Amino acid sequence: MIAPATDRPTACLALADGSLFYGMGFGATGQTVAELCFNTAMTGYQEIMTDPSYAGQVVTFTFPHIGNVGTNPQDDETGDPVAEGMVVKWMPTDPSNWRNVQPLSDWLASRGRIAIGGVDTRRLTRAIRHQGAPHVALAHDPEGNFDIEALIKAARSFAGLEGMDLAKDVTCAQSYRWDEMRWAWPDGFPKQTDPKHKVVAVDYGAKRNILRCLASAGCEVTVLPASATFQDVMAHNPDGVFLSNGPGDPAATGAYAVPMIRDVLDKTELPVFGICLGHQMLALALGAKTIKMSHGHHGANHPVKDNDTGKVEITSMNHGFAVDAQTLPKGVVETHVSLFDGSNCGIRMADRPVWSVQHHPEASPGPQDSYYLFERFAAAMADRTQAKEKA
Repeated sequence: MIAPATDRPTACLALADGSLFYGMGFGATGQTVAELCFNTAMTGYQEIMTDPSYAGQVVTFTFPHIGNVGTNPQDDETGDPVAEGMVVKWMPTDPSNWRNVQPLSDWLASRGRIAIGGVDTRRLTRAIRHQGAPHVALAHDPEGNFDIEALIKAARSFAGLEGMDLAKDVTCAQSYRWDEMRWAWPDGFPKQTDPKHKVVAVDYGAKRNILRCLASAGCEVTVLPASATFQDVMAHNPDGVFLSNGPGDPAATGAYAVPMIRDVLDKTELPVFGICLGHQMLALALGAKTIKMSHGHHGANHPVKDNDTGKVEITSMNHGFAVDAQTLPKGVVETHVSLFDGSNCGIRMADRPVWSVQHHPEASPGPQDSYYLFERFAAAMADRTQAKEKA
């Protein structure tokens, strides 16, 4: 049990094994239950909290100084925070950045997200590493009144992410067009006014910066809900299909997503590119399997090796499930592997422009180590267009 040296604790994090971590609450008040993960990134806390891939999770930040640059609307990866809550070492200080619009605590409170500060995040991270991602209950009460037995019971009652289809909860309600490109000084986000390729992006929980990267690569992007059918996709006459990131168990989402992807592969020659959950969806459609990881990969400093070139890229990761490389069928090549644990981070079909990666090339951890993947996708679409014109 850990409690701050001064003041009465106003927040409590209860693990399913009965471990308790006390601290000072900020953000919204109340209680939430989720899976607990840790993220090793030194920057980007707002992008992490608004990444739809974190649905159903409370995030422990290993970097101690969280909140010192405040928040602003431009850094949101989706409309509102999706992560259930956050755990930090030090309470956020007053923001000191020219882009700040709202302090982190106020931003969380206005969006119904609970946070706890003053926690020994090193001890908590070690527990996650050794025991796997635990189920937790996080409570914030300004009066410091906690029903500990009820919190532990709530943590133990959490169903977990295995078997959960969370993509349906974070996907868009209807299709829309996207033309905003990557941020550039001094104008912010310019618009794509001369696209060369038509892309259908299937939204399993898409981050905005992925869509920006597609637009910057010369794409006219139409975003469709996760439940889109083959007919829905082809109605837009795309030059390529993109499969987005997202949360939850890929096997659960695959129940309705995989048939559509298989139809695209079987009935067309379209280039296909997937990221994160989209990578796992493609693998399932090709006949591979996915597995739940002990504590997953979450951070912006993950080395990934490109097996084709030998190049090592510094990547951003956020996934609790992985493609089982041992189940890849004939004709599917493993292109990328994690240098942390050797897990699969990329695949491609041997004879077609169809590929995917587990990491997030749009998140700029390298900062541009993996941008070539978007350019490769655009080049594949250009090659197919030229071939059709010659035919």
